[in-house]
Amino acid sequence: MPFELDRQAFEGLGRLCTEAAENCIISAPDPAGMERIEARFHGSAFDLHRHDTYAIGVTLQGVQTFRYRGATRLSLPGQIIVLHPDELHDGGAGTEDGLRYRMLYLEPSLMLDCLGGLSLPFVRDAVVRDEAFRATLLSALGPLQQELDELFVDDFLTQLMQGLARHAGQPAKPMARTAWRAAVLARDYLTENVARPVRSGELEAITGLDRYALSRHFRAAFSTSPHRFLVMRRLQRARRMIAAGEPLAQIAIEAGFTDQSHFNRQFKKAFGMTPGRWSSLTRDSGLAAA
Repeated sequence: MPFELDRQAFEGLGRLCTEAAENCIISAPDPAGMERIEARFHGSAFDLHRHDTYAIGVTLQGVQTFRYRGATRLSLPGQIIVLHPDELHDGGAGTEDGLRYRMLYLEPSLMLDCLGGLSLPFVRDAVVRDEAFRATLLSALGPLQQELDELFVDDFLTQLMQGLARHAGQPAKPMARTAWRAAVLARDYLTENVARPVRSGELEAITGLDRYALSRHFRAAFSTSPHRFLVMRRLQRARRMIAAGEPLAQIAIEAGFTDQSHFNRQFKKAFGMTPGRWSSLTRDSGLAAA
């Protein structure tokens, strides 16, 4: 089955990289220690080079060919590429159809903070297949035009490190008994501050856990991340406002979303339809949102 992307997650990129541009690179606004790009190329793209970050990405279209650790590798659509720091490599399109891929560059220092004392994982296979790992990557590489929320980054890095460790054959770090009190304190704090941005440092201060440990314990307690929990509380608030007949543009801001596009994307991801469609259906049926 050919690899297909969530079209909604990649909407709007035509404004950044036009169809007429055979070769281009799009960069995203990112926090320190991270960089996300989309690249489109025909033919050879990069000569042999090396950098001091991990490069972890997904081939979207075409065949990606590159030399790495003494061998020529090929990555097909949907496959994941993992390149380690200071390893010589090049890259380009393997066919005349061209190449499109997205890549995440991570500084090792950021990864070490997340690993909590474990060594950096080494993945011997530069090209891997793993649907769960790919879904984790695309959760950050999909909304390329949007700055990533701090709480999202905490959980994303936690999940990403688990995927890398798995492919490196590195045993998972055992987690002590679930820190229920810390998880509940974080949950209550998020609920009380649903309409404003919540910073990782705030949750660290009230729970006594670092942001990555909190992500693991919060998932163990509530089967979701602090970021996703906060988003769902915002969406619940938005549905109540829709039921009250408030304008959608006003709802997006008052419910805590950065803009209308962000609100629309998160609403559809959670409920399978746009806020406008939801509003129309609940208004036509005379039912209030749950």
